[in-house]
Amino acid sequence: MVEQVDRDTRGILYPATGLRRFSLTRHEPSPAAARFVDRYWEVVWDLPPGERHEQHVLVHPVANVVLGDGPAAVHGVRTRLFTRVLEGRGRALGIMFRPAGFRAFLRAPMVSLTDRVVPAADVFRAELPEPTPEAVDAWLRDLVPGDTQPCEDTVRLAERVAGDWSIRRVDEVAGLAGTTVRTLQRRFVDHVGIGPKWLIRRYRLYDAAEMAARGTHVHWARLASDLGYSDQAHLVRDFTASVGTSPAAYARASCE
Repeated sequence: MVEQVDRDTRGILYPATGLRRFSLTRHEPSPAAARFVDRYWEVVWDLPPGERHEQHVLVHPVANVVLGDGPAAVHGVRTRLFTRVLEGRGRALGIMFRPAGFRAFLRAPMVSLTDRVVPAADVFRAELPEPTPEAVDAWLRDLVPGDTQPCEDTVRLAERVAGDWSIRRVDEVAGLAGTTVRTLQRRFVDHVGIGPKWLIRRYRLYDAAEMAARGTHVHWARLASDLGYSDQAHLVRDFTASVGTSPAAYARASCE
């Protein structure tokens, strides 16, 4: 049984504005699919004639399979800001994999999909499902490999990085993995599609953007230190390069 759960807007920039233009629902995968899948997400929009909405997304460092909005497609890890223009009426259902989780279904290193969108039919041999959470989950359960996959240790490692602010350096991640930095780099490129340093920074930027979007006062110098940046200027540069505006400007715009 696929259950609806609380909405998670991390990565959706200016979420208060966006959620006035579309609805977002998140569904939990079944235990079998959850080995590799984080969630199913569903976006529905119905805009008046002539109105359009540009939604900017700081995409999670994971693969997504998107159905129901044009031809089904696999989206690899995207290192740049993603913008989707919504017009008229539409609906999309996405499978958001756990970091490194899609490697279990791909017959190639994940870096082969980085910053690329490919037809889902080119990746999956099985016939694609109807774009509903229940149908997608049943389809995935049949595809999940029975044996333990090499990427599963990387899944757990990447998710630990995501949730632990104290992890700030690649050598710390290598220590957790019990391997060398060079081996860890190769493993992340193969299983995740990007290196561990980029993954650390992306997750910390989510935290910074989420705090800014809440409209509460943010002590940027303290936050920079908490997130592992050398100083406030480094956080501002990283945030501006990724989001397209400074943290302070983003915070002001999020409150409008």
